[in-house]
Amino acid sequence: MRTTIREIAAMKRRGERISMITAYDYTSARIVEAAGVDIILVGDSLGQVVLGYDSTVPVTMDDMLHHIKAVVRGTNKVHIVGDLPFMSYQASEVEAIRNAGRLLKEGGAQSVKLEGGRQVADTMRRIVQAGIPVMAHIGLTPQAVNQLGGYRIQGKTTRTAIELIEDAKAVEDAGAFAIVLEGVPSQLAGIITARLTIPTIGIGAGVHCDGQVQVFHDMMGLYTDFTPKHARKYAHLAELMYDAVAEYIRDVRVQSFPSEDESFTLSPAVLAELTGDPQVAAQGER
Repeated sequence: MRTTIREIAAMKRRGERISMITAYDYTSARIVEAAGVDIILVGDSLGQVVLGYDSTVPVTMDDMLHHIKAVVRGTNKVHIVGDLPFMSYQASEVEAIRNAGRLLKEGGAQSVKLEGGRQVADTMRRIVQAGIPVMAHIGLTPQAVNQLGGYRIQGKTTRTAIELIEDAKAVEDAGAFAIVLEGVPSQLAGIITARLTIPTIGIGAGVHCDGQVQVFHDMMGLYTDFTPKHARKYAHLAELMYDAVAEYIRDVRVQSFPSEDESFTLSPAVLAELTGDPQVAAQGER
């Protein structure tokens, strides 16, 4: 059985730090699960990282379902959270429940994530009441990038910090089992973490959260368009992959690839029949 929301809640009570990685495909999901991560988030950041959009806004339900299914097929034990994309839950509570249900029923995720605090708390409550676990997301909310005026750190003033604390409490009261804090000053994230009974998962929110989340492609140095301040590169795979592709191109051009070891051959008898040259078969029998 996959990791449950009860087990995730117990990690906070025991003081165990929670690891979450955002991954989008079968291969990376297999690697991430084998390494022992607690949660995989199939994030709508796939819009930028995988699909090449300039934000998460264009991502659709079909996009999310496609990638969630791939991650589910690549895993057996890890808890999988699926992002509800922009405008899949804002229009009405009925539509929000229906789309959240699709991520579980069709996609195979175990929970969903949606952005917002007090303004979406009622929607979260209805989704939870429908039997669908919800992870909240406050602070820098990428789907609201046009409203926020860019990717800016949130909660830097007394007023906005208080608002984020109130948002966090509202989504906890609405039944969220965990909450992502993105782009929030470390001290504020610590205050929120101390006041909540549900786990906080930080991304650009400092060390005081109950857990951390990073994007697989950022960690591996695969996504080179932009590197967020909060992202630590644990590998530099883009450079290695570039060198590998360049070497392959050189080998093709000088005909050193494929070698005999990388090729398949006919038997001498078959080759003799095809070419009409019996000496080929005789040479092969020596």
